Amino acid sequence: MSSTQSRYHEVYARWKADPEGFWAEAARGIDWIRPAGTVFDPKAGIYGRWFTDAVCNTCHNAVDRHVAQRGEQAAIIYDSPVTGTKRAVTYAELQDEVATLAAVLRDMGVEKGDRVVIYMPMIPEAAFAMLACARIGAIHSVVFGGFAPKELATRIDDAKPKAILSASCGIEGARVLAYKPLLDEAITLSASKPESCLIYQRPQCEASLVEGRDRDWQSETARARREGRRAECVPVAATDPLYVLYTSGTTGKPKGVVRDNGGYMVALKWSMEYFFGVKPGEVFWAASDVGWVVGHSYIVYGPLLHGCTAILYEGKPVGTPDAGAYWRVIADHGVVTLFTAPTAFRAIKKEDPNADLLKRYDLSSFRALFLAGERADPDTVKWAEDILNVPVIDHWWQTETGWPVAGNLLGLGALPVKHGSPTVAVPGYELDVLDESGKSVGRGKMGTIVAKLPLPPGCLPTLWNADQRFRESYLSVYPGYYNTSDAGYIDEDGYVWVMGRTDDIINVAGHRLSTGGMEEVLASHPAVAECAVIGVKDSLKGEVPCGFVVLKSGVQKAPEEIEKELVGLVREKIGPVAAFKLAITVPRLPKTRSGKILRGTMKKIADGEEWTTPATIDDPIILEEIGEALRARGVTG
Repeated sequence: MSSTQSRYHEVYARWKADPEGFWAEAARGIDWIRPAGTVFDPKAGIYGRWFTDAVCNTCHNAVDRHVAQRGEQAAIIYDSPVTGTKRAVTYAELQDEVATLAAVLRDMGVEKGDRVVIYMPMIPEAAFAMLACARIGAIHSVVFGGFAPKELATRIDDAKPKAILSASCGIEGARVLAYKPLLDEAITLSASKPESCLIYQRPQCEASLVEGRDRDWQSETARARREGRRAECVPVAATDPLYVLYTSGTTGKPKGVVRDNGGYMVALKWSMEYFFGVKPGEVFWAASDVGWVVGHSYIVYGPLLHGCTAILYEGKPVGTPDAGAYWRVIADHGVVTLFTAPTAFRAIKKEDPNADLLKRYDLSSFRALFLAGERADPDTVKWAEDILNVPVIDHWWQTETGWPVAGNLLGLGALPVKHGSPTVAVPGYELDVLDESGKSVGRGKMGTIVAKLPLPPGCLPTLWNADQRFRESYLSVYPGYYNTSDAGYIDEDGYVWVMGRTDDIINVAGHRLSTGGMEEVLASHPAVAECAVIGVKDSLKGEVPCGFVVLKSGVQKAPEEIEKELVGLVREKIGPVAAFKLAITVPRLPKTRSGKILRGTMKKIADGEEWTTPATIDDPIILEEIGEALRARGVTG
């Protein structure tokens, strides 16, 4: 569908004119035990609640209701290049697995409203665990597998789980990481102790069980199956929590983002059709991890609510075995839509700049690529467009929102692309850009991006046991608005430009400059695979920018020569006001496991401030390399 045929403006206007009518219509895509009499109650909760008097069950909507119509269709395809395993789980099989595991949870004393921590690798049992909790009304909290014991312990203490579900190990590339010793240490460190743990034994590394506390996953589910015990779906209020997902807090205490059942289902089901443009029965792949919000929304719940086949991939974009891994998965399983982080595509581009490996695979099923998780630089988007010849859609959202805030709605007919912008606000979100005093800055001017309250269905209603912290973190700075803490602007066409976190705006001699804008310039250089710009303290100008670049494989020019060209490029494109004089070539950038670059930690190292290794980091050694690179260039803080 061409941009002239896009229904976006018509649909957005319809939502704005009648939000309750809009979401009442969307809610008809969900099976309700009792539909909502009140679509939105402005007096409920902190900023109002959606579907307050409705009753439902998320597992029924994601699994059971599909069995009659598409029971033999694959619900989940597990593809694990790190173990050489592929497994398709049909909707009928998924129902059996989930109902059986839910019966085991019941045996362990887990009831409606209890919390269950899930500490799992990317295996089908992780999805079974989430759905089994949803089935009996328990609240799951997935913690990224392999998280350090101290970080896991803080989450255990906050959620106070009745039970913990885990596996003996995860596999990171070629490395087997034993989870059980990490889990045991976390339980020792935590004040709140689970009554029991259920451990899935993987053949790569068997775990020893603690007598009286730990149970063997395979034995318990086999026994329940022999005895014919299956748990049925438990009715819950639409406003009851489905899960708590922890995001890092600035105080060091993680923030437990609460997600409800009803509003989340409505938003995700709507987004699968109208945002991603995917039909029931099609194969959808979010190349993320169940430990992150993308894994919750678009590996497990979104695709299954919509009756799609979801890919659950245990591997990397490169190195398992090469930079053609994504093309192989798309070809093998007939994937129509891939959602991944820009980092993944930068890694593929670095290893295989000409996309030679793509020529080995038939991607005739493939329709669209969606990028989110951090800013998608125009160079990477253009590269992906050129090699794939399908729409490449940058979009923007957060753990807190649970689904996209801004993007190009493929299901409504895509609008023209502006490289560097995730396009427009999604229906449900009214966005504005405010200055420090809370005034709207107008079109084209930089400030803090906010969303007018109430937030749409699917967004967080609060933080777990921390209503006041929720108000302080998100609502108090700009009354009447949700503060995204992202900086950017909205242009004359209503396109949103997200330039980075508000702390990524640096003040150079009184000029507020976006590090994202500088990164865009650096990424446009043909030798640069990926980059990051931070502000470094400067006694004269307050802050000056410092750019870190990773070069593409096979670049012949000397790094020093490229660095000089980059300094000239920023001067040419942004101007002398940027005071950009320092580009440093490094072998790799420090990132979280989800692919976000750790700019805040890099800045602390450069400024000589105290810093700690973030729990989410992919490889801690890289931070030492950054420190050495800074010292070698005379930046010592």
